[in-house]
Amino acid sequence: MLRFGSQSMVRLTARSTPRLFLRAQSTNALNTAQTPFTFSKSGPSAIKYTTQHEWIAAHQDGTAFVGITKYAADALGDATYVELPEIDTELEAGDSLGSLESVKSASEIYSPVAGTVVEVNESLNDSPQLINQDPLGEAWIAKVRVNSLEDLQKEDLLTLEQYEDSLKEDH
Repeated sequence: MLRFGSQSMVRLTARSTPRLFLRAQSTNALNTAQTPFTFSKSGPSAIKYTTQHEWIAAHQDGTAFVGITKYAADALGDATYVELPEIDTELEAGDSLGSLESVKSASEIYSPVAGTVVEVNESLNDSPQLINQDPLGEAWIAKVRVNSLEDLQKEDLLTLEQYEDSLKEDH
């Protein structure tokens, strides 16, 4: 950005456009080496995303892991604090599951489906930076017992392809 007096101008170069394009193309696929994926031998039966940038990885037994996408982690900047939900908290889809604070802002995390919190990722208390390092794996926020696996078929939950398309539309 160039600044002239009180006016700012963005300098566009051939390099600027690809950088923006790459950010919109950032990978938001689940880390297959971490607990949200390896919890069951067969892996999650469904992985969905929300337009608020949360992901959910649900397993056949009704257990699901919830976290934020890489896009959200990048947009927040360096995480400094994670507020985790209480175990046994009953949630409806859209309820606040916790919040994240970063050097840039604070943001709520919303539950993609109705369910009950059965476990939280305590490692985030001591290492909130995990959110920036591995938001789609090691930095899962909560493990939830989903009320109904059918909720994962709702139209407002997106596939990875739909989620990444929505990011392109936002830019």
